[in-house]
Amino acid sequence: MFRKMRRFKQEISEQECIELLKNEKRGVLSIIGDEGYPYGIPLNHFYSESDGKIYFHGAKEGHKIDSIKKNNKVCYTVFDKGYRRENEWALNVKSVVVFGRISLVEDEEKAKEICTELCRKFTDDEEYLNYEITHSLKNVQCLEIEIEHMTGKLVNES
Repeated sequence: MFRKMRRFKQEISEQECIELLKNEKRGVLSIIGDEGYPYGIPLNHFYSESDGKIYFHGAKEGHKIDSIKKNNKVCYTVFDKGYRRENEWALNVKSVVVFGRISLVEDEEKAKEICTELCRKFTDDEEYLNYEITHSLKNVQCLEIEIEHMTGKLVNES
């Protein structure tokens, strides 16, 4: 059902893909939006090693939520900052592309766990975390992607 990577010599391992998902903070969620137009949204994410899912948080309503309710097939893309080899101008960039199905997280305890993990990717300020959970959790809709297919690659931009 999913295509094989055309430039297979650039392919990175599944473990490298997972490391990228764990370590990078942001990616672009692509969904089918209004009138069938693609809709790509930059989002913060949390990859859970315990269940192999990718989690997000956002508003409880809007274009993203409406689109997900109509079609739950998504693509999520993450890439790193890249690096340069000595005496080279071109960046070497790792990226991962995930295909899967997204759903709303309805369990409040799971939502609290997701928001906590997301917050900890950005700060270790427990006071801030507790304040946000106490005052904002009720306004948050968490989402999860069940990964169906994942590929990654290392590209030299020269």
